[in-house]
Amino acid sequence: MLNRLNNKHYALITVLLLIATAAILLAMGREPICKCGVIKLWAGTANSADSSQHISDWYTPSHIIHGMLFYALFWWMGRLFTDGAGWPMGFRLVLSVIVEATWELVENSSYIINRYREATIALDYFGDSVLNSVFDIIWMIFGFWLASRLPVWLSVVLILAMELIVGAIIRDNLTLNVIMLVYPLDAIKEWQMQAY
Repeated sequence: MLNRLNNKHYALITVLLLIATAAILLAMGREPICKCGVIKLWAGTANSADSSQHISDWYTPSHIIHGMLFYALFWWMGRLFTDGAGWPMGFRLVLSVIVEATWELVENSSYIINRYREATIALDYFGDSVLNSVFDIIWMIFGFWLASRLPVWLSVVLILAMELIVGAIIRDNLTLNVIMLVYPLDAIKEWQMQAY
């Protein structure tokens, strides 16, 4: 069946997944855009009411990294489950969008919002706007696309660079975010709080 679908089919499925995610987030009561009433291309203050409300912010690199990691994961899984033949690129992208969209829905649940506020430095975090969540998925797609075009070594260098640069500037990144969400460490939280 996968071989009968072409890139147009996968693109349509991807768009429908984005629309469905936005509709579910709206049904969950998420704000369509920032309560400030403005749409910004870049929200540069990490620990502020603007973070996670606009098109991009300091957490955008995390979503780009998601895309790069999903590209690698589903490339490997496709070869594992098809005796080396692999899954079509479009199918791997759709799987990546499903995982990222699922995370956006879970991330904006009361449980995870409260977890962020209790365990991390995101004391004023009240969830993403729908605009931000949709663009988080689009940034993930960009990361997936990058990984499909770049040599593996360059993807690894970019991931490390994004983690180190963002970590140095805002004392948070994908790695720290995961650690603090899953197994919060007081030492990390104290180090992060020193920046504010």
